[in-house]
Amino acid sequence: MLWNKMTLKIYNSLSREKEVFTPINDDKVTMYVCGMTVYSDAHIGHARTYFAFDVIRRYLEFKGYTVLYVQNVTDVEDKIIAAANKENADALDFSCAFTDRCLGDLDLLGIHRADKYPKASETIDDMIEMIEQIIDRGFGYEADGDVYFSVEKFKDYGKLSGQKIEDLMSGARIEPGEKKRRPLDFTLWKQAKPGEPSWESPWGEGRPGWHIECSVMSSKFLGLPFDIHGGGMDLQFPHHENEIAQAEAATGKEFARFWMHCGLLTVDGEKMSKSLGNMVNIRDILKDWPGEVIRFFFAKTHYRRPPDFNEQALVDAEKGVNRLYRFKDQLKDFSAEQSCVIDTDSLNDADTELYGIVDDFLNSFEKAMDDDFNTPEAVASLFSFSSKVNKYLQDHQNPNPEVCRYALDALKKTGYVLSLFQEEYVEESKETVDALKEVFSEYIDEDCIPDSLDELLDSLLEKREQARKNKQWDISDNIRDEIECLGFEIQDTNDGPVWRKRK
Repeated sequence: MLWNKMTLKIYNSLSREKEVFTPINDDKVTMYVCGMTVYSDAHIGHARTYFAFDVIRRYLEFKGYTVLYVQNVTDVEDKIIAAANKENADALDFSCAFTDRCLGDLDLLGIHRADKYPKASETIDDMIEMIEQIIDRGFGYEADGDVYFSVEKFKDYGKLSGQKIEDLMSGARIEPGEKKRRPLDFTLWKQAKPGEPSWESPWGEGRPGWHIECSVMSSKFLGLPFDIHGGGMDLQFPHHENEIAQAEAATGKEFARFWMHCGLLTVDGEKMSKSLGNMVNIRDILKDWPGEVIRFFFAKTHYRRPPDFNEQALVDAEKGVNRLYRFKDQLKDFSAEQSCVIDTDSLNDADTELYGIVDDFLNSFEKAMDDDFNTPEAVASLFSFSSKVNKYLQDHQNPNPEVCRYALDALKKTGYVLSLFQEEYVEESKETVDALKEVFSEYIDEDCIPDSLDELLDSLLEKREQARKNKQWDISDNIRDEIECLGFEIQDTNDGPVWRKRK
């Protein structure tokens, strides 16, 4: 089903109002989101941003668009060099290892990857080319091996953040060691320092400034202008402001059409920061909570709002997830095995009532998401749908299986947009498998214990089913209890028991 694309409105940080979204190229959407600086494990602040844009990408695809989603990797930067030096490691090798680890953190959480992940270190020549264009067009200058962008030359500077150059000048100063002409000018290229990674350039050995990489990688892989540029609210100024200045000064073209910014996450009401000691890494939180609960917690807050990460919020999110799974399983019990085209004219009054409930739900879900991706309202529509269908099923003992399947498909399709009902990524470490083998060796013949996590858990489910048939309730219950203690859950369905990663 192709939804009404013309009703989608997105809050554009550039215009400071909601605008009807129409992509530049018909049914193709181009989207760029600022990626991670890879020098430590990914944290829940990263997760909040990349979950938000994963949902945005999913909904655009739900509407029938094809999305090209690019997210950069900052693998050359001061923090990376400092962290690598502490470990006596090569900076590029260090950042390469953390690139894999950080993206793996998002995999563990169940956030889908972007289509492309260009690295700063792999696009140095492109950055040099854009810097040369900036200089040639009179917006940049060299100063003894460093290159700076001349902010006062770019008259539109401040159009994204709403700040004026004259206001920014008040109190601004040139720091010791900087070679720039004016306090607001920012670095495009840094002269090499001993022991740091560097590349040849027309201005000597050096490395790029931080801001230039996003201007380059977005325009290189998406073209100019592109549809959506996103990131955290903290990047709006100066990073995104500088991106616009660089790209538009170099090319004379519009940079990005829609600018989207996520509200910053707090932890128990406080800003998350290393100085406060309240940084929460993704891998650490996943030891206590399943990825789906964390994602659902994010979905309950609009992407432009600041979600507060706390224990009670996660408890509430888990209750909500469990409720929706129970609803999904109940619908599955009444549904036909396969989807089919329903002849609405042939439905009786009771079937028509359920069909109408489904259509009303789809309309309310789309209305919510069309309003600047309003996930809290979309979540509310899921719960309302659940309540109405449950009441219907209580009042009608033999519902039409095909219409029930229509309801189930609607739930799964909309749930997928919010990252519900997807197969969880379970990290299969040797330690996890060995622990399961040891715990369950009494239930499975030692010579027959599988080596993989999936096979081991599947075998345990078979043993549990056999124990239930033999009315060995103590064994059956013990297997369930042990599985739950290890972070998994058994669900009994009409098709037999299944396991999934849970708290």
